[in-house]
Amino acid sequence: MIQFLLNQELRSEHALDPNLTVLNYLREHLGKPGTKEGCASGDCGACTVVVGELQTDAQGGESIRYRSLNSCLAFVSSLHGKHLISVEGLKHQGQLHSVQQAMVDCHGSQCGFCTPGFVMSLFALQKNSSQPDAHKAHEALAGNLCRCTGYRPILAAAEQACCGGQSDQFDARQAETISRLKAIAPKDTGELNSGDKRCLVPLTVADLADLYDAYPQARLLAGGTDLALEVTQFHRTLPVMIYVGNIAQMKRIEHFDDHLEIGAATALTDCYDALRAEYPDFGELLQRFASLQIRNQGTLGGNIGNASPIGDSPPLLIALGAQIVLCKGEVRRTLALEDYFIDYRVTARQESEFIEKIIVPRASAERLFRAYKVSKRLDDDISAVCAAFNLRIDNGVVSDARIAFGGMAAIPKRAKNCEAALIGAPWNQSSIERACAALAEDFTPLSDFRASKEYRLLSAQNLLRKYFIELHAPHIETRVTAYV
Repeated sequence: MIQFLLNQELRSEHALDPNLTVLNYLREHLGKPGTKEGCASGDCGACTVVVGELQTDAQGGESIRYRSLNSCLAFVSSLHGKHLISVEGLKHQGQLHSVQQAMVDCHGSQCGFCTPGFVMSLFALQKNSSQPDAHKAHEALAGNLCRCTGYRPILAAAEQACCGGQSDQFDARQAETISRLKAIAPKDTGELNSGDKRCLVPLTVADLADLYDAYPQARLLAGGTDLALEVTQFHRTLPVMIYVGNIAQMKRIEHFDDHLEIGAATALTDCYDALRAEYPDFGELLQRFASLQIRNQGTLGGNIGNASPIGDSPPLLIALGAQIVLCKGEVRRTLALEDYFIDYRVTARQESEFIEKIIVPRASAERLFRAYKVSKRLDDDISAVCAAFNLRIDNGVVSDARIAFGGMAAIPKRAKNCEAALIGAPWNQSSIERACAALAEDFTPLSDFRASKEYRLLSAQNLLRKYFIELHAPHIETRVTAYV
């Protein structure tokens, strides 16, 4: 059984189909049609809901962290022990919520189809911001699409809704809600079981290892932003899933003198501050990774584990020399991330083995790291080419180089010939041009609807030239990541 709060109602579920998304659960099982389906792929934001989780600060204080997410990509099992808020839960005692009223006052809606999603994104923004902030508003709404009004009135609604820290019924009931969430906090493995399909929800790494050993055919579910597409877009059935999002050990970020350890189930939103503090370009790319809803759901381990050749984080992590810790039963092994990828969607992971955490070296003044993403849209788009450069230059000579690309091969991959052309060479334009030529030996990219093979190769070469210009002439402002 799993338990969660829906608005102010306690829900206990056991016999549901584990393939059921939160979107369809609300609409088809509970008759709450306010949450809309626009794309069923996490692109439009019409299905946005807000999920609250208990959190404890360093002083032991308890609060609820509210985050927006795409209900079309979230399975019901991920709600275990949490607080789900749908648009129907905002109106209180006959009065519109302040974010709904702001949309009315600022004329932010016409046809209204996208409006519930915008309202829920504004609600999450209000819960996380007490003062108007244009950057935060744009970030919060970047995953919501509107085809009617344009965004100026919606941004005006964001300014009105977040002005002055307006309180609501959720603030008034916070202590009560915390108490209710503590009462339903999972104490052992939860389960949804419809007879022929099941999803297990372990609480510890040891429990996960035992379950995965017992069900090696199970699909591991973290954020679900990739896995859920198999259900919503390809109409496949997932007979057995194991949800890892309730394992606290796999959601930690630990700082050591020379490295960070990031749990594989850590949401990308939570990775942002830690990685940006070490590598500003990593933080900048994470903000372009996808919408806030997706970053609130998607995990760093999931972005690695799905082994996509165009995943944004693997090239950066490979260039940094990151490692992963793989767990199978009680056995753990540490593997260089670049050795994890073998072929298209083929990895070095053994049966019943899972990624427990990612080890990322901390930044050093001697190494010069930059990352770039080329995509058709600046935000919320998949890479055509993603490049990461991590060089050490001593006395004008390249002493070490780690260069990795995504979108250039069947796997995220180091550019070994390019690196060899640079190591030991003077840091000048001639060396860069030789290294650019070597990229043609490293990669034979494919053509697809995102880019032709010629465009990809030229882009990769130009990104190396861009890196050189930035380091050679730092007064030239070219740091904004590339897009086309």
